[in-house]
Amino acid sequence: MKSLLLKTQTIFFILFSFVLTFAQNRMKDPQNAVFYMEVNGKQLNKKVNWEKFNPFLQEITKDKGKNKKASWNDYSKTGIKYDATQYHYATMNDSVKSYNTHFTLESPEKFQEFINSVKKKGQEVTRKNNYSYVDIDDDIFVAWSGNRAVLSVISYQKPYKKGDWMDDIDAVDSTVAVVDSAVIAIDSAASAIDEEEVKPFDYKEEIGYLKDDIKYLKESIKDNNAEILKLQKDIKYLEKHHKYPEEKKVSEITEAVKDSTYKPNAEVLPPPISQDDYYEEAPYEVDSSYQKEMDSLNIEKFKIVKKFAEDRFDQYFSSNAEFSVTKDMLSFRDPNSDVFIYADYGRIINEGIYNNMPSTYNFAGILGKLYNSNTSYNLYFDKDKVRLVNNYQHKDPETQKNISEVYKGKKNKKLAALINDKSVGYYVMNVNGSKYFDMMYGLLKNTGESEYQKEMELMMETMKIVLDEEAIAKIAPGNGIFVLNELKSKNVEYTDYDYDENYNEKEVKKTKDVMVPDFTFAFATENENYWKRVFNVLTSNKAFAKNFSKNGEFYTFKDEKNKNGYVDQLFFTVKEGIVYVTTSKDNINTNSKTDVSKQWMKDSSKYPLSGRLNIQKLLVGLDKEFKSKSERKTLDLLRKNVGEVYFKTEVKGGSIQTEMNYDIKNSSENSLMYFFDLFDEIYKISESEKPSNTL
Repeated sequence: MKSLLLKTQTIFFILFSFVLTFAQNRMKDPQNAVFYMEVNGKQLNKKVNWEKFNPFLQEITKDKGKNKKASWNDYSKTGIKYDATQYHYATMNDSVKSYNTHFTLESPEKFQEFINSVKKKGQEVTRKNNYSYVDIDDDIFVAWSGNRAVLSVISYQKPYKKGDWMDDIDAVDSTVAVVDSAVIAIDSAASAIDEEEVKPFDYKEEIGYLKDDIKYLKESIKDNNAEILKLQKDIKYLEKHHKYPEEKKVSEITEAVKDSTYKPNAEVLPPPISQDDYYEEAPYEVDSSYQKEMDSLNIEKFKIVKKFAEDRFDQYFSSNAEFSVTKDMLSFRDPNSDVFIYADYGRIINEGIYNNMPSTYNFAGILGKLYNSNTSYNLYFDKDKVRLVNNYQHKDPETQKNISEVYKGKKNKKLAALINDKSVGYYVMNVNGSKYFDMMYGLLKNTGESEYQKEMELMMETMKIVLDEEAIAKIAPGNGIFVLNELKSKNVEYTDYDYDENYNEKEVKKTKDVMVPDFTFAFATENENYWKRVFNVLTSNKAFAKNFSKNGEFYTFKDEKNKNGYVDQLFFTVKEGIVYVTTSKDNINTNSKTDVSKQWMKDSSKYPLSGRLNIQKLLVGLDKEFKSKSERKTLDLLRKNVGEVYFKTEVKGGSIQTEMNYDIKNSSENSLMYFFDLFDEIYKISESEKPSNTL
């Protein structure tokens, strides 16, 4: 666990130190890249306050042991050129996955000093003909030459052969058969032992069993201190007397005791013993042959990864450093953004996540086609907010056209009227429900194996004939809204368990306050009678009528068995073309609007998808969920500093564009430093809660 933490920390700070760099020459991008990122160092360098960053980085990277000095004393002077663009890309295939960063050096000498401070102790730098490199960890390599440098994180696993899947099952079946034979043999041997005479009591063997019990009890030390002490006493008694102590018979009390000073003869449990008092047992010796085998496998794996890194460095530093990116990758890049990201989710799905799945489960075919897109992100750290603009464009023009048609729905002002400025948040949808069918048909088309393609097309045609798309679209055209009005406190009863001095379990009924949501979900319909018939069936059916009832124009769902749950009562109604599901009847009454809520209503009617979440109000509602002192301090900090999230989605530039804004609330220089200031305060709170070693 410690090594994993150190490795994660190393990767983070190496990447962090390279986060604002620029390569003046163009570099050649590998054709199999599934991820690409540019970081605009010219802009970000102006937004970084190194006077704040340096003390913080020195604190969290310093050795917590004997050496109290930070591994590096000035992260603003690592030799990296910070006022420039940094290039990232990731590649993957069935055996090798890599993450690479290209950056420019301002001072190669200073950079090498920085690398020496983070590399393995005793690890020497390897010098090649036109560059130098070093492995910071078993899978992390850094190479540099002149003003150019590359960081590569490479992982390797043995290639998986598609035909091996059924072979593996056959091998498992054979193994199971062998195990079954072994079990039969063991059962026969056990029966033979049972027929033998019972062995005499062996106190040494019993001591061994008790020692094993102690090892088990140490895993839950808080609950078993007293039992461990008792077992230790038994061990000492057995060593001395070769038997257990005789139990003292306690006479039963048959008459009532009138003496008020009388106290029952109860055993007093000893106080918890310290860690030093535990019965020490010699640790198990590591199997030397196993350890050698693992070491040899790790060495071979490292040699393979190292060879991949060297080949990549050789190719790059022998080239003219030209970097060419395909047009699709940069089609939605904004040169004014602070960070630009492109991801090929289709290849990540097909070649990564589901690459090794058996062809019987055609996840890659369906999901691969859905995510077969050019997906880009532009990130902006503005003065008062963080902006993220996402563009999704399917690579198949026909599929993209079908998706775009879904986002061209009618607006519904009645749903927007449910928005109010006092609510915690809302999510509004104005899409064309009838176009969902065309989109799904397009996605399912050509997703089957070639031998079943005709059958798949026939099934699609049958679905079109059977389904009445227009009738279904009238039931729910595609306009809906979810409004979280507030979080209310509710006192609920729950069952806990207490234990007496003899560890006998006893149920105890307790109460606690929990936060339950007060919300409204509503959607438009052009067929009110259909929904009324649905609700009438729920109230008249014997099975459902236990929980459903009707009172006037409202249908009520009430679950008496779940009265201590978060939501035990809901109200349903259909009114003026809107179906409502809410936790309170008053929620459907539109109140007077302020200028703020009127603007929100206008925005919600303008875009196919939009939403808002006031995180500050959400945390106020979740107040009772934070118990410890540290959690309370963190909650108070967040309530003072967290802002509001707003997003909108629309068809723009031949793609589906989603813009998300997060407004900041504190006095930081900009939204980039806002996140640093917030994380710094949380880190200080966590450090203050740690026990001090000072006597």
